[in-house]
Amino acid sequence: MHYTKKLIGLAAVGILAVGCGSGDSSGTTVTPAADSKREAAQETSAAPQQATLPVAVDGPQKDVLESSSDGQLKVLPKPDNSAPFTERVEHKLQEQVLGRVKVPGKTSADCPDGVTQKAGAVSTCNVTYEGAVIPYEVKISDSYKEGSFMTFYNAKPLKSLIVAKTVYHQLYEQYGKESGLEASKLACEEFPVAQAVDLNGDSGLTCQYWSKYGNNGDGGFETLRVKAGTYGPSFERVR
Repeated sequence: MHYTKKLIGLAAVGILAVGCGSGDSSGTTVTPAADSKREAAQETSAAPQQATLPVAVDGPQKDVLESSSDGQLKVLPKPDNSAPFTERVEHKLQEQVLGRVKVPGKTSADCPDGVTQKAGAVSTCNVTYEGAVIPYEVKISDSYKEGSFMTFYNAKPLKSLIVAKTVYHQLYEQYGKESGLEASKLACEEFPVAQAVDLNGDSGLTCQYWSKYGNNGDGGFETLRVKAGTYGPSFERVR
């Protein structure tokens, strides 16, 4: 079962202006009653309960903002329109990453060889969010004309970004509110603050939710593998 939500890592379109402003051992033999035997048999046949993961998720994450345009997601100071084109692209990429994850964090960006401002040119940049590095390809529009007032470009991430708070928030939104589930029984492994994974790849980490249908119908936890979905973290049930 796949659930997806929120964009973290789709190609972004940019436009910039150029050049302007977790027995009793006594020996007595006792013959158990028939009812006791039946109870023992039932206990033996029941599936073992899964241990609770260490990070309890008991509600939405307050640091996950509602809007990608929230002022807390801005990178300051903003370079003015007379700043070098590469500097302005680096700034824009940082804000695009923040806008996707909707969680304020420390960012930086570097295009080591600059951004070549020619039609169809492809440059490489790296955006860092809380220590996780996302490589980008920045391609200038094929229709670009030298000296044009506006420069159109596409910025394509080559990896996906998984942010712990976004995962916890999404888990609650998708499973904590669902009918028939106990919202207080949501948990995950200890996630890094942020990590880069292959596009649509597996983070290698798991979460869980309690369901009355879990544990072979006796009620228990269901395990979810956390993957980097197209629109943010996705959850895949482990069978």
